[in-house]
Amino acid sequence: MKRNKIIYWVSTGLLCAMMLFSASMYFMKTDEVKSIFEGFNYPSYIVIPLAIAKLLGIVAILTRRSRMLLEWAYAGFFFDFILAFAAHWNAQDGEHGGALIALVLLTISYIFGRKI
Repeated sequence: MKRNKIIYWVSTGLLCAMMLFSASMYFMKTDEVKSIFEGFNYPSYIVIPLAIAKLLGIVAILTRRSRMLLEWAYAGFFFDFILAFAAHWNAQDGEHGGALIALVLLTISYIFGRKI
């Protein structure tokens, strides 16, 4: 049981750190991120709402108060990472690794979160 908790909290901590870094970049370098989104043919107006959603997802995952919100946070991050991976892969910019790492961390966090 202790091993499961350690694996859960390490993977969840790394995942939340990645999301916090991503959201902070969306807030601090909004114009740069908007130009990247436009390069992927994504609408640029979703940058700030996506950053807010990432912050709310972090809160939902770390607090684990509502099972429904927890599941929605994991689902939202899953789709975010899949779309990020696909966008970077199609753009062939070599930046798809971060999304893949985040997807692996998300999967580990989800599986071990259900075990504890």
